[in-house]
Amino acid sequence: MNSGQKKRNFQIEAFKHKVVVDPKYADKTWKILEHAIHEIYNQNASGLSFEELYRNAYNMVLHKFGEKLYSGLVSTMTLHLLEMSKCIEAAHGGSFLEELNVKWTDHNKALQMIRDILMYMDRTFIPSTNRTPVHELGLNLWRDNVIHSPKIQTRLLNTLLELILRERTGEVINRGLMRNIILMLMDLGPSVYHDDFEKPFLEVSANFYRAESQEFIECSDCGDYLKKAERRLNEEIERVSHYLDAKSEAKITSVVEKEMIANHMLRLVHMENSGLVKMLLDDKFEDLGRMYNLFRRVPNGLSTIRDVMMSHIRETGKQLVTDPEKSKNPVEFVDCLLAERDKYDKIIISAFNNDKTFQNALNSSFEYFINLNPRSPEYISLFVDDKLCKGLKGVKEEDIEIILDKVMMLFRYLQEKDVFEKYYKQHLAKRLLSGKTVSDDAERSLIVKLKTECGYQFTSKLEGMFTDMKTSQDTMQGFNAAYGPELGNGPTLVVQVLTTGSWPTQPSVTCNLPAEMSALCEKFRSYYLGTHTGRRLSWQTNMGTADLRATFGNGQKYELNLSTHQMCVLLLFNNADSLTYKEIEQATEIPSADLKRCLQSLACVKGKNVLRKEPMSKDIGEEDAFSVNDKFTSKLRKVKIGTVVAQKESEPEKQETRQRVEEDRKPQIEAAIVRIMKSRRVLDHNNIIAEVTKQLQSRFLANPAEIKKRIESLIERDFLERDNADRRLYRYLA
Repeated sequence: MNSGQKKRNFQIEAFKHKVVVDPKYADKTWKILEHAIHEIYNQNASGLSFEELYRNAYNMVLHKFGEKLYSGLVSTMTLHLLEMSKCIEAAHGGSFLEELNVKWTDHNKALQMIRDILMYMDRTFIPSTNRTPVHELGLNLWRDNVIHSPKIQTRLLNTLLELILRERTGEVINRGLMRNIILMLMDLGPSVYHDDFEKPFLEVSANFYRAESQEFIECSDCGDYLKKAERRLNEEIERVSHYLDAKSEAKITSVVEKEMIANHMLRLVHMENSGLVKMLLDDKFEDLGRMYNLFRRVPNGLSTIRDVMMSHIRETGKQLVTDPEKSKNPVEFVDCLLAERDKYDKIIISAFNNDKTFQNALNSSFEYFINLNPRSPEYISLFVDDKLCKGLKGVKEEDIEIILDKVMMLFRYLQEKDVFEKYYKQHLAKRLLSGKTVSDDAERSLIVKLKTECGYQFTSKLEGMFTDMKTSQDTMQGFNAAYGPELGNGPTLVVQVLTTGSWPTQPSVTCNLPAEMSALCEKFRSYYLGTHTGRRLSWQTNMGTADLRATFGNGQKYELNLSTHQMCVLLLFNNADSLTYKEIEQATEIPSADLKRCLQSLACVKGKNVLRKEPMSKDIGEEDAFSVNDKFTSKLRKVKIGTVVAQKESEPEKQETRQRVEEDRKPQIEAAIVRIMKSRRVLDHNNIIAEVTKQLQSRFLANPAEIKKRIESLIERDFLERDNADRRLYRYLA
């Protein structure tokens, strides 16, 4: 090419090429494929070349005969499915499901082969024309031509339901076959399984269990009925796991729960001689656990059990705390409360899965009935006193803690905790002063628990009592060091100096001490007031003890441990052989009630009767005469003579304690009112009542009438004033 020659460039703009297809090509190719489909359904596919068949199907789609291929497939499969349907319809009895299962298996195998042959059509023609894919098409055609066949659809449902009924009545059925048929329905789509089987299955099941539950409840007690209901529930769960859709479990169990449990709940719990109350009384843990597990499955099931249990506990508790016989012995009274609490704790833990709502119901019930008896605070304190005086001897430390925790549990239920505090302080004082406490550690442990529960203010005075006991030991060491040589071999004196504010107020009891003891007491008074300025001492002889050496007419010598009052009485007989009650009373000046108890313990207690009484009787009369019992003997060298005391307060003592409690509450109510008004500045009457009650409920339940009186008192003292416009509105005066 010369350099001067013009350069040429050729470009292809378009290229048209015609492929001429034989008009009979599509028919011929389809005939080959149609024959293959027939052979596959007739199970003669071994001689087919799947590679060649795939190529034929590929070419038909490629040459735009996809529509002919697809419609031909539908008509050919439909033809075979109609033939299958006739075979299934012709099956009799038990062979019906077996024939259906066989044909379903054959159809699935055929469908798999056909889908492989028509894979190219599945990938290209079907998505582009929004047709149903081959596999799904095969399932739909099976559904429409077989399952929804008028002669098969109803028969299939009835057969399945009949087999399930037979299984429910104890027969053994072919679960494998059932599973295959149910899986077939599931494969055909959720709507087929639900509409053709599940919905009628649930309806028939509801009717079955409705009738069966009615039959059961008429001839069974509560425990047996619950066992049957539990068994039926487990059977349905097992049935689902073997051959039903897993999603059916919630639905069928809901049917059983409704028909067998929810519809009969109230009748079951209230069933006479076997219902919930009977189970509680007889500690039927297994039956109670079964009831809990079944009832928790239905709406309001647990609340039904809880309400009946709560009502029963309140009723039995009310009977217990208002029983005059139980109230005669405070320790037995509290033991019964603790036994009742232990019983229901065990039931809730073992049978009710330690359900917190049941624990709350139990606490609410105990709080209700314990406070029905106004003496509950006193009795709980007496129970503690009994345990800490003698009941805990030899008990392991961890067991002591368990008992104290149980006491604290009862204490929490008390609305009048300040009343308990009053009694506890009195009983603690007696234990400390008499040295009767079993364990100082146990005493301190209980005070720590009370402090944790109610705060420092509640226990500050109790802790002060322990401090006084320690200080008294130091004081006595100083006194003995100062006066020891002077005392010689005479009587010894041990004094406990008690701070008035810390210890319970005791009435000042008169008692004429023997001359030698009076002299000792005066020496101690001089020593103490000489070392402590600005203090006063008053002797509480009714709280003291003494040790006496006694020699009786037979020459027997004993050491007697007794109260100060008993000592004063016995020493009178050093100068007289016989004394009347009047003479003893005049000489000692001990109050009548205390003196009678003192003489009872000296003359009327077998084995401790160091005095003789004329006439012999258990009661002390003002005309009785007393003399030393010269025939007194005891196996023990040291004899402890207790005082006959009333374990619980007499009615006047109770009224006096109540009056002291009411007086102590007044400043607490006033302090609460001032705190609230100082914060809020202005508040109406009802809100003050509510706020004060809430603030003080940890100590006692404030009486609205008393709160009103305290408000009036604060108004009189210019802490508060009424609003001029609204008389129910109060203002705080700074």
